Amino acid sequence: MDKQRIIYEDKDIIVCHKPAGIATQTAKVGQRDMVSEVSNYLAGCQNQTKPYVGLVHRLDQPVEGILVFARNSKAAGELSRQMTANKMKKQYYAVIGAEDLKAEDVAAGVERTLVDYLYKDGRTNTSSVVVKEHQDAKRAELSYEIVEQQTETGLALVRIRLVTGRHHQIRVQMSHAGMSLVGDSKYADEKTKQLSKRLGIRQIALCAYQLSFEHPVTGKRMQLQITPESRIFQIFSV
Repeated sequence: MDKQRIIYEDKDIIVCHKPAGIATQTAKVGQRDMVSEVSNYLAGCQNQTKPYVGLVHRLDQPVEGILVFARNSKAAGELSRQMTANKMKKQYYAVIGAEDLKAEDVAAGVERTLVDYLYKDGRTNTSSVVVKEHQDAKRAELSYEIVEQQTETGLALVRIRLVTGRHHQIRVQMSHAGMSLVGDSKYADEKTKQLSKRLGIRQIALCAYQLSFEHPVTGKRMQLQITPESRIFQIFSV
């Protein structure tokens, strides 16, 4: 792993910038994943054949963003506790089709909330919005704010704050609300798929650009941030 992808490290944790297209973890032989990349990096630094790498949270393979790994069991347990207690906060940038946005959605500085109930179908590895009473439905909540809109491209940059962490949550909820992510062949509506095709966007425009949590040993509140490297984000001033 390129050392430039390491945002922060100490004896307890290591925080990395995951590129889009690499899995967080995989059992497929020959396929790159972040757990293996971090393990190989630490092995080279420590001269250990198999260093401890604790997987605390995940990002979908097509998604770029920040991942924190634990370097010992104590740190892993504390970070997992923070995940369960919703003390680990994530913010994302996403790019959506903006042609059909309502005036109230694009007002600067206005944060809006989406609350839905999602059902994950393990057979198809997809999630969908269902009624609250649906068996196995889980509550999903996020807040979003339109940061920048471009009339010439028909795109808008959105800042999203996750409150819960459900399977494909952002992609499903935003699409259900009429704000599909460009480059998303699985959940986007047909109009956004055509816009993505016209602009040559084949990668989901989603980046977990900010992560905050308490250091598992010192207790210090940490907030780490990256600038998205995917080409689609480069057209926006942010």
